[in-house]
This record gives sequence, C-alpha cells and structure tokens, in this order.
Amino acid sequence: MHATPSSSRVALPAAFQRLAWSNLVAQSAEQISLAAAPLVAVFALGADARGTGLLQTAQTLPFLLLSIPLGVWADRRSRRTLMALAESLRVVAMLCVLMLLLTHALNLPLLGVLGFIAATGTVAYNVAAPSLVPSIVSREAYASANGRLELARSVAYSAGPALGGLLVGWIGAGWAYGCAAGLSALAVALLAGLREPPRAPVPARHFMHELRDGMRFVWHDALLLPMLATAVFFNLGFFVLQAVYVAYAVHRLGLSASAVGITLGAYGVGMVCGALAAPATARRLAFGRVLMIGPSCGLLASLVMVATLVAPSFWLALLSFFLLGVGPILWVVGSTTLRQAITPQRMMGRVSALNSTATYGARPAGALLGALISAHWSVDACLVVAAAAFLVQASIIAMSPAARLARIPEQQHAAAC
Repeated sequence: MHATPSSSRVALPAAFQRLAWSNLVAQSAEQISLAAAPLVAVFALGADARGTGLLQTAQTLPFLLLSIPLGVWADRRSRRTLMALAESLRVVAMLCVLMLLLTHALNLPLLGVLGFIAATGTVAYNVAAPSLVPSIVSREAYASANGRLELARSVAYSAGPALGGLLVGWIGAGWAYGCAAGLSALAVALLAGLREPPRAPVPARHFMHELRDGMRFVWHDALLLPMLATAVFFNLGFFVLQAVYVAYAVHRLGLSASAVGITLGAYGVGMVCGALAAPATARRLAFGRVLMIGPSCGLLASLVMVATLVAPSFWLALLSFFLLGVGPILWVVGSTTLRQAITPQRMMGRVSALNSTATYGARPAGALLGALISAHWSVDACLVVAAAAFLVQASIIAMSPAARLARIPEQQHAAAC
C-alpha cells in the first residue's frame, strides 16, 4: 500500500498511550530476563548447547500451549484484565528466580519452569494488545498505532539484551531479574489506569466452536494463510539459531557475556532502525513490497551467520542480528495491520491467538530442534538448518498474493484476494 502522509500523524488517544507505555516496559522486562537466562545457564549452571536449547524450549512453550485459550478469553472478557493478570505472574516468577539466585538454590530445571511461567505475560500481550487496538484507535490510525507498539518493542529488544548481558557480567544475575520484576510491576500499574471500551455481550458458545470459526477464517483467507506460514518458518529458523547461539558465541566465537549481550542487542537496534524507517518505506513502496523486506532480510541474516563458520567474527554475528531486526519489524507492522483490517472485530482475539500459536509455537519447536541437532550432529548443522528455514519462509511470501498487494484491502475484499 502507498500510505497517505497523514496516516503517520493521526493523534492517538490516552488509552492507547497507556497501552503503548505498558507494552514498552513489559517487553523490556521480557528481554532482560530472556537475555539473562542463557547467560546464567552457561556461566552459573554450566549448561551446554543442549541445555540452553531445552531452556529456550521451556521459555517459548507457553506460546504453543496458552495462546488459543487466552485468545478465546480476549474475545469473551476484558483484554486489559487478561494482560494485567498475566504480567503479574511474570513479576512473581522473576522474584522467585531472584530469591533462588541469592540463596544459591537455582538449577536449570527450576530456571526453565520459572521462565515458562514468566512467558505467560508475553503471550497475553501478544494476543490481547493487537485485539485491543481496533477498539481504542480509529481505522485510519491502525498502522500508526501498530508502528508505535513495534517501536516500543524494538527499543526493548535493543536495550534489553545488552542491559541483561551487562548486568549479569558486571553485577550479577540477581540484579537483572530484580530489574525485570520491577519493570513488569510498572506495566501492571499502567494497565490499571487504562479504560477499555465496553463491548456488546457475546453469546456463550462452546470453546471448540469458537476456535473452529477462527481457524476456518484464517484457513480460507488467501492473504492470512501464506503470511501465517511465512511467520512459522521464520520463527522456526530464528529459534534453531537462538537455541545454540549463546553457547556457540562463547565457545566458538570466543565472546564474553557482555559481547554476547551486545550482539543480541543488535537485533533490537535493527528493529528500532526498521521501525523509524517504516513510515517513509510505506509511502514509497507498494504494501506487498514492504511485506517482502522482512523475509528477505531474514534469509540474508542467516547466510551471514553461516559465514561465521568459516570466518569467526563478532562483527558478522552483530550484522546478522541487526538484519534479523531491521527487516522483520516492517513485516510485523504490515502483517498486524492487514490482520486487523480484514478480520471481524468479534473474532480478533481468536485470529490473533491462532497467529501467535502458529508463529510463536514454532519457537519451542525450533529451540528443541536446535538442541537435538546440536546433540546428535553439531552446532554447525544448526546454523545450516536455520538458513534452510529462512529460505523456505522467503519463498512462501514471494509466491503468495500478499506480495502483490498495492494496498491493504477492506474486509469485504479479503475473500476475493
């Protein structure tokens, strides 16, 4: 779509501002804890690549198991309450990790269980926040609002891993988890002041009937289905890489905890750059072309990481994670905007949940695959498999009708695309 210049200047209401700020601090809490966890596992608990892969699996499994139940909740009840309750669970989990670290009672299984509990907050935000946006923001401001949310996430992805690595390396893991708990508590406080517009009562229906309606809508939509498949393979490849990266960076690239944090932080820097460039990119390119940028950058990033097998380099690893951030952020903004534009409001939560289940559910599958491949073959094989997954996702979107869109269609046009 060629975006109108005014679309990026639409005023966003106070309710959205609270949602955006709570999203920023919640995403920051998540990124600090996610960066700290594998560093604690490797440096404090002596975990190998298999151990960090299993830890990644535990921390991403809630996306697979909880997205759909939480999505149905989001269509039936208060989305604000859902996010606040789930984020409160993250506070409790992070405080438990802090206490276990201070008492030297932490082990890898406990770290995985508490990471699983903490991820509930992220799942709730991923399902409920995109569903809440159309009820508090006008249609012409969807892209602007989604861009703002993704810019906040980009800042968190940029600062969180670097800060987590620095805190673990300089002061200790306890401070990292204490900081994460404090930020999550602030997110809950911000949500408490958000006024969610009332919705029409929804007739009580069986859970499976509501789920089936959402699945049927996505499965038969010529735009949503290939975009969903693209996201699945992107996340599969990304988490095969993520599962082994810290151990690979420490043992093969010779990086310190701080250097590992900086390379991971380049992902967030790339996201910030991509988010800042998004308005100008949308004005200059057709919408389908914008959607192609993310998968293409993902493929290039995976090939750069494979190059470190031949030429081990901090700078190549840094570039790879930067590319993984700069392009895909345009994909997230565009795909979320398209989903909101063509999905009926009554099933927004379920469609968002199905998207979250499929895409984020690919994360534990990718992490587990990375752990298995590294255990039976080598970390080198993991990097090659990740690159193959990135090749598949780029091919899917390139061949789909979404890549040929000139603009975002209206709801009534979606079925004909």
